[in-house]
Amino acid sequence: MDDEEIVRDASGLILKTAGYEVEFAKDGNQAIDRYRSAQESGRPFDGVILDLTVPGGTGGKETIKRLLEINPAVKSIVSSGYSQDPIMANYMDFGFRGVIVKPYKPWEMSDVVDKILTRDP
Repeated sequence: MDDEEIVRDASGLILKTAGYEVEFAKDGNQAIDRYRSAQESGRPFDGVILDLTVPGGTGGKETIKRLLEINPAVKSIVSSGYSQDPIMANYMDFGFRGVIVKPYKPWEMSDVVDKILTRDP
């Protein structure tokens, strides 16, 4: 989930190249709807990457709270260009399992995703 199309496109390319299937959301509400739909369809998402700040929309902090209500074991990564935000430093305290700082480096992104998805719930 990211409000910027170029970021969604770039991260999608990185993840597809690493062998992942990808769905996009432009804000937290759309991400929550897609996550819930995937759960209900029997094809749940393996994990989510949530942009921390979405101007004029629902950002990662609010989104993760709602996703944890749907699935307390959601594998989530918080993403931001604001590396000094307290949530980025203490991401686990907010329900996230990983963190990645923008701009993304392909090897870092795929490494973080691999680690999050292969950890035990």
